[in-house]
Amino acid sequence: MKTLKNIFLIVCTMFLLQSCVVSERPNMAFFSESGHDFKGAKFVSINVPMLLAKPYIKKALKEDGESEEIINLVRKVSKIKVMTVENGDRQMLKDFVNYLNNNNYEDWATIKHDGDNVNIRVKQKGETIKNMLITVNSDNELVFVDVKGSFTAKDISKMIASATDK
Repeated sequence: MKTLKNIFLIVCTMFLLQSCVVSERPNMAFFSESGHDFKGAKFVSINVPMLLAKPYIKKALKEDGESEEIINLVRKVSKIKVMTVENGDRQMLKDFVNYLNNNNYEDWATIKHDGDNVNIRVKQKGETIKNMLITVNSDNELVFVDVKGSFTAKDISKMIASATDK
């Protein structure tokens, strides 16, 4: 019986880790479906399994001294995708911004910090924000974090205020 239980746990763990595979292909629709030639751009994509990530994120936020309100926002997250692009050019970023504008993303905040630009865009359905896309643009490297969940405008404002206070 113990062997059967261990085999079951191993299979479940493998299933959960399957979604955490690092890939060298884009995992966001614009980059994978647009048909653009991204001349020399190198992509690294990660789909983060929330079942495994939430406890680590909460612990890291507590260690950084974040407020309980910010830590509670983690509960509202249902999916996170992270993608980095090396050797990305300005035209690629411009085309991506046009894609987001055409797909009903609203520009909520741009934060400049140590020469990097952090842009937050959201996609709403009524009063609920279903998708938040955070773009970090530094010299020749871009980082995209696509967060799906169910947020309110107040939640996003708290997050932005927390980031700008530090």
